[in-house]
Amino acid sequence: MTNYYVYYRVDPARLDELRRAIENLFSVIERETGVRGRWMHRRGEPTTFMEVYEGVADERAFEALLERETAALKLERHTESFVCA
Repeated sequence: MTNYYVYYRVDPARLDELRRAIENLFSVIERETGVRGRWMHRRGEPTTFMEVYEGVADERAFEALLERETAALKLERHTESFVCA
């Protein structure tokens, strides 16, 4: 299983709009893959956010879905993936 960590900075003026978009994103991803994302921000830095997706079984399908569903967010996103050692 693979875990994904997606991080980015958010313009505070877009936070409410983005919150709704991320909740929608989590719903789509959960429906399509069974993986429920978590959204958090960096402690002491409320403009840096991270999405966490744990236990992804089909990496190719997940990555394609994530790319397709996040294209409209207009954010510079950085994605890292990790597996258990």
